[in-house]
Amino acid sequence: MTANVRPYVEARAQKGLWAASRFLVLRRASQLFFLALFLSGPLLGVWIAKGTLASSMTLGTLPLTDPFVFLQSLAARHWPEGLSAIGAAIVLAAYLLFGGRTYCSWVCPINPATDLAAWLRRRLGITFTAKIRTDLRLYFVGAVLAASVLSGSIAWELINPVTALHRALVFGLWFGAGGTAAIFVFDLLVAKHGWCGHLCPVGAFYGQIGKVALLRVTADNRAACNDCMDCFAVCPEPHVISPALRGERSGATPVITAGDCTVCGACIDVCSKQVFHLGLRGRNAARPDPSMTAPSPAARVVSSQPAVLERDLP
Repeated sequence: MTANVRPYVEARAQKGLWAASRFLVLRRASQLFFLALFLSGPLLGVWIAKGTLASSMTLGTLPLTDPFVFLQSLAARHWPEGLSAIGAAIVLAAYLLFGGRTYCSWVCPINPATDLAAWLRRRLGITFTAKIRTDLRLYFVGAVLAASVLSGSIAWELINPVTALHRALVFGLWFGAGGTAAIFVFDLLVAKHGWCGHLCPVGAFYGQIGKVALLRVTADNRAACNDCMDCFAVCPEPHVISPALRGERSGATPVITAGDCTVCGACIDVCSKQVFHLGLRGRNAARPDPSMTAPSPAARVVSSQPAVLERDLP
């Protein structure tokens, strides 16, 4: 069965516009919130967070450091200051709780561009996609760390499109947004979910954290699935769905445990049968199929009566 090019139609008809869009709306609000934290100072003079997503100080007291940046600093043989270590520990603890790749779907300012590219691919019926191994991004993680070792610098920050976009928004250096534009074109015309799903080393690093994170998406009502394939159409990492959704017969857990899951909630929004929900790691009991539940007392009374055959009727 092929993926639906307009996957949200049935969900909106069955659940309503808000229930079929709430995670998308909340993610955009979250991304704008984090962006506003950093832009309010240079643009409005209200300094809430100083720095970038790589390293910042919030309200002058709370240090936050990207663990991937911290790791590169260690690889470059630069022992970070104590506040940087504390900041990295705080961010690491947050992503261990909420899911490593929630950074990709709830924080990263490039995510709206990649989401737009995926939406346009569906609407324009673009089916071509370059074949890129999903584990290639793990090799990029190794390459970034090796570059940090050899150069003695935080190598990824020299070309990080997120940092470049931040500078473009703050300083008006719009050529810095060229990386984001290139990612959009790449995702639209070359490879479906190409950047985030196959190349980005930051997402690959956070995916390793996500393997043990607590908050998960669960297919705990998978018995209600009607194989419409809408969840596969909208998921940025569709390979994570099958083990949880199709594992009922084998007794596999309905919890999506793969580190690649971004916990974006798109599958929850798009599913008209409400198969998916947010849950916690360790939950392995699927919700009972309503059609398979025990009959009510009234139903049992009716079913206990003798069957009336056609020949018994007058």
